[in-house]
Amino acid sequence: MYQYFIQPIINKYNQSVISYELLLRQQDKTFWGPVDNFSTVPAHVIVDELIEVAKQLAQKVPFISVNLNRAQLLNPDIIESLIQAQKRLRPVQIQIELTEDVVDIDFSDNDIIAVLQQFINEEMSISIDDVDCGCNTEAFVKKLIPFTHEIKFALQNFGQSVFLPEIQQRMLYWRNFAKLHKVRFILEGIENEKIDEFIDRFNIDIRQGYFYEKPHPLHLNKAISI
Repeated sequence: MYQYFIQPIINKYNQSVISYELLLRQQDKTFWGPVDNFSTVPAHVIVDELIEVAKQLAQKVPFISVNLNRAQLLNPDIIESLIQAQKRLRPVQIQIELTEDVVDIDFSDNDIIAVLQQFINEEMSISIDDVDCGCNTEAFVKKLIPFTHEIKFALQNFGQSVFLPEIQQRMLYWRNFAKLHKVRFILEGIENEKIDEFIDRFNIDIRQGYFYEKPHPLHLNKAISI
């Protein structure tokens, strides 16, 4: 059984929700946890649940973000299904959030760019998740930035070490990188009030984290099974 949980992305300074990230969860008995292997999730599960959730959020936010790893991004069935979903969901925009996960397939950066361009042609937007981690290295982000609308830096990948100067330096590097390239910058991993107040020093308005709201199901009684 699969179900999307949602987590808001907020503008801290005007106290508004600008979007929701959709996080796919899998049921194990009574527990809903992260999916062990995203590559095994059928395209219809991803897309059918996406459409259902997006319809319910349509009056709240202009776009929603859905995570894909590289194997999913290059899957023709998922590509076509997402394109068809976008056509059904307009004016709500689907944002593809490319995760940092390492996958066991052969691909080139040009392969990824070609798919991103397909999505952009359908008026979808592109986010690069967890920059500075996994496959989403600085070199990779620089190649994809012309096709990107947003980048996300995740404090949770570094524990609570935002209080360390070297982590602050990387965070500010990506904040400034986003500003230079005129893309949205989101800081993830705001887990408590102490971190939230500390981040106020750095002029970072768009944030996400457990402090604001934990991922939760939009509705508790529905899930997709395969």
